[in-house]
Amino acid sequence: MVGIGPGHAVGLTIEARQAMENAEVVAGYHTYLELVPELIAGKEVIGSGMMQEVERCEAAVERARAGSRVAVISSGDPGIYGMAGLVLELVVKLPESVRPEVRIIPGVSAVGSAAAVLGAPLMHDFAVISMSDLMTPWELIEKRVRAAAEADFVIAIYNPKSMRRTEQIE
Repeated sequence: MVGIGPGHAVGLTIEARQAMENAEVVAGYHTYLELVPELIAGKEVIGSGMMQEVERCEAAVERARAGSRVAVISSGDPGIYGMAGLVLELVVKLPESVRPEVRIIPGVSAVGSAAAVLGAPLMHDFAVISMSDLMTPWELIEKRVRAAAEADFVIAIYNPKSMRRTEQIE
């Protein structure tokens, strides 16, 4: 699991760069793979589109079980709305004797990058809430936003809208 940061090569951590250089197989969303062409050249690439995360991660886990060094990339940090949770869910279902080792290499998160660019550091307490209702019911998202606002948290919002979902923000 490798976080590639905010989307440009200079945003990669040294550890993330090394992990990608040492990988034999790199798996990721097509758009994210296009951000790191120099790091995937000559490697087996498992690329797919949006909404194909499960299949992409299953293929990556299978390649790791077969003995390959695999890097599953996520934008930002793989542990913050990234692929780390999905990969760990898949691996824990396997018998312990055949589970590949999973390392999570954090990246510069979108929330941290945005706060820095805006000059608005996330001080004291804050909440991070995704507005995507693909896997979370909208009613639960609304409840979380209300609770964070009532608790006077600064709220960082991920996925405020998508191509098909715009009404919640407008």
